[in-house]
Amino acid sequence: MTDSADSAATGCHDDWSALHWEGAYEDYMGILEADPRVARNAFQRLHDMLQSHGTAAREVGGRTVTTYGLFDDPLGSGADAVYGLEEPLGRLADLIRAAAIGLGPQRRVWLLHGPVGSSKSTIARLLKRGLEDYSHRPEGALYSFSWLGEDGEITPCPMNEDPLMLLSEARRNTLLDSLQVTGPAPYRLQVAGELCPLCRWMRSHSLKASGGDEARMLESVRVRRVVLSEKDRIGIGTFQPKDEKNQDSTELTGDLNFRKLAEFGADSDPRAFNFDGEFNIANRGLLEFVEVLKLDVAFLYDLLGASQEHTIKPRKFPQTDIDEVILGHTNEPEFKRLQGNEMMEAFRDRTLKIDVPYNLRVTEEARIYRRAFRDARAAGRHLAPHAVDVASLWVVLTRLEDPQHGGLTRLQKLRLYDGDSVSGFTQEAAMELREEAPREGMDGISPRYVQDRLAMAFVSGRDAGCVGVQDVLDQLAEGLDHHSLLASEEDNKSYRELLSTAREEYEDLLLADIRRALASDTDDLTGLCANYLEHARASTLGDQVKDPVTGDAARHDESFLRSVETKIEIPESRKNDFRQEIMNYIGALALEGRTFDFRSNDRLHRALELKLFEDRRDSLQLTSLTSGVVDPEAESRLEDVRGRLVRRFGYCEVCARTGLEHAASLLARPESVDEDPVEED
Repeated sequence: MTDSADSAATGCHDDWSALHWEGAYEDYMGILEADPRVARNAFQRLHDMLQSHGTAAREVGGRTVTTYGLFDDPLGSGADAVYGLEEPLGRLADLIRAAAIGLGPQRRVWLLHGPVGSSKSTIARLLKRGLEDYSHRPEGALYSFSWLGEDGEITPCPMNEDPLMLLSEARRNTLLDSLQVTGPAPYRLQVAGELCPLCRWMRSHSLKASGGDEARMLESVRVRRVVLSEKDRIGIGTFQPKDEKNQDSTELTGDLNFRKLAEFGADSDPRAFNFDGEFNIANRGLLEFVEVLKLDVAFLYDLLGASQEHTIKPRKFPQTDIDEVILGHTNEPEFKRLQGNEMMEAFRDRTLKIDVPYNLRVTEEARIYRRAFRDARAAGRHLAPHAVDVASLWVVLTRLEDPQHGGLTRLQKLRLYDGDSVSGFTQEAAMELREEAPREGMDGISPRYVQDRLAMAFVSGRDAGCVGVQDVLDQLAEGLDHHSLLASEEDNKSYRELLSTAREEYEDLLLADIRRALASDTDDLTGLCANYLEHARASTLGDQVKDPVTGDAARHDESFLRSVETKIEIPESRKNDFRQEIMNYIGALALEGRTFDFRSNDRLHRALELKLFEDRRDSLQLTSLTSGVVDPEAESRLEDVRGRLVRRFGYCEVCARTGLEHAASLLARPESVDEDPVEED
């Protein structure tokens, strides 16, 4: 074996040894003194795990929010990443921090509440996976203990309790007060409660054998490292409701071991009981309740003590202390039923609801589907540009409410939420709009529906080589007739009207791509820009320009200037302001020793592209595609544009051809407008 192989093998062995460490109680006290964090409770460990994946500041809707790296799915393939839910995740992180400090949320059931497909289960899964991974790391280490019998038999603590619980409460508190924890949360270490019934019996038996000497009693204890694992049922639990006839509270708190009952003779002997309910095995970690409000009422009562008092009641045994985060999730119908049940007032009072709505930002929604279909090429299909964007735009429109402001459309509201500029509105206005519609995002179409329809588009598209935007729009419309969650025919009609809006948006995007492809000759744009700036300078200064043919001085060409400016809807009353703005910007750059480039001003860049497209459109003869008669020279120009769409804009030969044909049909309409309007700042 080579040196590098020896080193790798040694490293693997060291990792295994660290994760399976066992030692005497005195050894553990040395570990605790070196790193007091090993004695954190479940909420403190969850907080530190979340922070360990890093945070970042991000501008969302005109405000700065903190994002958490864990929800980008750093431990997986990215399939579980959560997009566009910074604010709900921030509220959850705040709860975790408050619980770690001990301010009260640690005594509540945390309830993720939202519509189907809004990432509730994904959030819970990321937290569980994060805890599992964290327990493998040195900074996330935690320990429990086993009892060593006189005959050499080892009896592990069935609930993986903290070794400090073996000490008397007074000695334990004195020790904890002497330990200092450094880290991002100013929490105080607390190991509260009493041992589980089995360990209480074992401790009492061992103390009796040692004449009441606690030090001698601890000699019969072996401390061991614990690695959390949902599959191994260690520290991570999941409880899923079943039908009422098959539900049994022993699934939560454990049950008798009838084989051992014959050995020990009494059903109240803890040695004859299996402490393997979900509450038991999730101790020191997290317990997820799937669709918690679908549980039988008797189960919800079990949650009262588990949340408020951190205790559970196994059959025939006293209240047993637990240390775990209880996280449930539910949909809105079940939550409304809970609100209407007066008998469940105590449960409602012990619940902290965290709304998890649908994402309301198109760019974030598109990331969901791009992630899901990133291997589309492996299936032999090309996904046309804008197919995902148009589907995302439509599905977000279904989740929005019509704005109360009379001068704003739902589409403009969507653009504001996505961080785009809309004439007359700021990002602060977007925040106000969000506050006016507190339920926004709790209704509408689920991402799962869009994923399903995209999948159908992949297997049933018109062309075997490419999934086009029209294929996707057709599938979105077709599925509405069979959508099981549509509340009414009115919703169906509304969603179909929004599909028309999405189709119009696609047509604007398509024409913009063709325009950019046609106007992508930088030299021509540079020349057009220089001409515009020369005439704009003359207009602003009252100066003259030199005629390029005769060399004579002449007045600036106002019609040329307006032919550029109207492309971005600069009104007559604002033309001088716009020209002065450009001149001032050029002057500021000159003072810094920099040269103006048309690409540095988005509005002017767009106007120049539109102008160049207008000047060249007739020579391209796009509309001739609808008649099927294209002369050789125009065909050559069309082929050049097709090539640019493929090389620069992500099209394939199929969608470039169909896109040009669709654009031709649009331009052939008498009312067609190829200039996509740009909102003024």
